[in-house]
Amino acid sequence: MWNGYEGICEITSVTNAQNETYWNDLKLQEALRSGIDEALSLRKKEMKKQLFKEVANQTGMIFYENTLTLVWARRFAGYKRANLLLRDFERFINLVENSKYPIQIIWAGKPYPEDYAAIDIFNDIYWKTKYIDNCAILTGYELELSALLKRGSDIWLNTPRLYHEASGTSGMTAAMNGSVNLSIPDGWIPEFARDKQNCFLIEPAETQDPEEQAKIESERLLALLEDEIAPMYYDNHHEWLSIVKQSMRDVVPFFGANRMAQEYYDNMYSLAGTNAKPTETKTVRKIEVV
Repeated sequence: MWNGYEGICEITSVTNAQNETYWNDLKLQEALRSGIDEALSLRKKEMKKQLFKEVANQTGMIFYENTLTLVWARRFAGYKRANLLLRDFERFINLVENSKYPIQIIWAGKPYPEDYAAIDIFNDIYWKTKYIDNCAILTGYELELSALLKRGSDIWLNTPRLYHEASGTSGMTAAMNGSVNLSIPDGWIPEFARDKQNCFLIEPAETQDPEEQAKIESERLLALLEDEIAPMYYDNHHEWLSIVKQSMRDVVPFFGANRMAQEYYDNMYSLAGTNAKPTETKTVRKIEVV
């Protein structure tokens, strides 16, 4: 954007973050620190029950805490591709009707009132899944519902077109609450991700054609769910929990707001209104976000 201009200040970056003090479930964090897997699993099931009360309240659907639960929840926008999972609808139906590896899927969020393309995506998902017992689409994405979704999900799905994601901070707070990110490697994800150690990555298509991208990445997403994620959850829960725990450990402190606020102060604000150069050493006070 600024290429070719002289005399401008250095352009740098500060990685986004979330306030773990606000978002963390304290009982889940205590279970993680205890090292007792049974305590972690029990608390996760309790949080799933809390989410499923809201699902029943909004939709009448009854979800179960022992079933793998996937959530896509954020603002509806075309580039976020909320319906990527439905692109091959026959294969999607086979996924949700698999009795050996059952899966529950929740979409939530809302489009801008005049973003008609996003409204069409929302409506498309609603009508395609309306009569599927283990699928639900919730309205709204306010703080309380957002917290329920992050705490009650097992998988946090993120499917933007590559290089279109600004940050994707919802995945940070999901990871804090034992929800494993399943994502295109965009936004904050490349700074965090270790595939199959603390998350699952959807390999991006090499083509730049949006339709071909969606086709290839939808196939790869479904393959991950069918061949790796669902079988691991049900057949090798110890390995599943190791990813959950690693994700919770890796997301803080770096993706917590304390680090972000300190970097803004150190790298940006402490130099404002002075003649100091970015390379000069300055003594600054530590910032604590509570």
